Amino acid sequence: MEVCYQLPVLPLDRPVPKHVLSRRGAISFSSSSSLFGAPDPRQLSQRRGAISYDSSDQTALYIRMLGDVRVRSQVGFEPERRISHPYLSIDFRTLHSEYETAAGEVMEAQGRVHRLLSFQRYLHSSRVLRGVPQQIPLHILDEDYTGQARCMLEKVGNWNFDIFLFDKLTNGNSLITLTVHLLNQYGLVELFQLDMVKLWRFLVMVQEDYHSDNPYHNAVHAADVTQAMYCYMQEPMLAKSLTSCDLLLGILAAATHDLDHPGVNQPFLIKTDHYLATLYRNTSVLENHHWKSAVGLFRETGLFSHLPAEDSLNMERELGSLILATDISRQNDYLCRFRRHLDQENLCLSNASHRHFILQMALKCADICNPCRPWELSKQWSEKVTEEFFQQGDIEKKHRLEVSPLYDRAINTVGNIQIGFMTYVAEPLFAEWTRFSDTRLSQTMLGHMGLNKASWVGRQQEQTPVSKEAEPSVAAAAARRDRDATAGETSSKEIPQGSKDS
Repeated sequence: MEVCYQLPVLPLDRPVPKHVLSRRGAISFSSSSSLFGAPDPRQLSQRRGAISYDSSDQTALYIRMLGDVRVRSQVGFEPERRISHPYLSIDFRTLHSEYETAAGEVMEAQGRVHRLLSFQRYLHSSRVLRGVPQQIPLHILDEDYTGQARCMLEKVGNWNFDIFLFDKLTNGNSLITLTVHLLNQYGLVELFQLDMVKLWRFLVMVQEDYHSDNPYHNAVHAADVTQAMYCYMQEPMLAKSLTSCDLLLGILAAATHDLDHPGVNQPFLIKTDHYLATLYRNTSVLENHHWKSAVGLFRETGLFSHLPAEDSLNMERELGSLILATDISRQNDYLCRFRRHLDQENLCLSNASHRHFILQMALKCADICNPCRPWELSKQWSEKVTEEFFQQGDIEKKHRLEVSPLYDRAINTVGNIQIGFMTYVAEPLFAEWTRFSDTRLSQTMLGHMGLNKASWVGRQQEQTPVSKEAEPSVAAAAARRDRDATAGETSSKEIPQGSKDS
């Protein structure tokens, strides 16, 4: 049994009870907010994540968590029992395009609110329809950001920025806090006349759609990539050339580039006949899904609804082009094109298509910059991404699927995977980036990567060899990636990877 009622709206000068702060839900800027004034309490349950503010004070900076409109009765709630596919701990009920449902009405309602095939959006929507509360509350800072977190933001352009510490200081809201700060720092909120209500709601949903149970592909990774992207956009060659639209796209693309990542790679989705692999014809499956999920949130929140329709669509297309560039299977395509531009010295950042290509390369660098961070940070990321690999390998073994290269914990270690990744992927990319922008930051990144690689080599030599199969596995993985990239060239994409004339 559960009770739904209208929560009292608290003014800013009154403390918020702890039992209210412990629940997620609507954010109100003022006691005169009309969000909770709906005549029908059932309407409130559909305003998940909604934000309201006082019309007489639209620039209010302080926010209060007023909790969800649903409250626990004395009986309490019964935990939701997910009908998950055995492959993963996430909801893969549509893995083979079929799933069971207890009632036809629920099935019909779920279909109506299925938002652009997003696993998380689907779960949130179905929970609201079934009256099931969120199991993991989303905590938002009672104030914009204060104390140590604010001090850290003053040095957000420092390459040694500790995103793990920042995430703790923001109570797990590093992506929201960092993105809002960068947009304000560039003056993009005012320039593009972004509604703060819609912007907050959009970022809350973005953070929700990252799977917190993924060791690596989660909201903290997205925040780390966003911070790295900011560092690159601050480089002299880019800072003097990028337009306001470029800056906005760069920040939003970094924040959403892995949106709703399921924690498994593309080959896994293909060999399990996942509907996303069929939908995107086995080509950049995850990247297309990240992009479409981001577009779904744009439209759901109406973040760009005040812009002309053509401008809004163009922004969605360019965002897609940036996100699709992060497909690691097309690494060689982008690297060869980048190298060709540098050899011919024909990059002109006054050309819009060339600027867009550089943004693509910057996002690619930001996405895989973990080996270039200081050892204390790089080591943590290396362990997290390897654990996510091994978890997928365990699932593949359990269900007698072919284990993906590097994903078998029995024959691979964190060290040998990282050494191979640096040698075949990271070093070639950052060497070309240094040719393009030979700055102190670029030299610092190369220096850190060299030291980190030496550290992993030293650790490997100290450890007992795991297996002779581990050493050639990296080369085998690289060869497979090249074959996938070659095969992918024949497949059509919904978005071209930059302008043809660049």
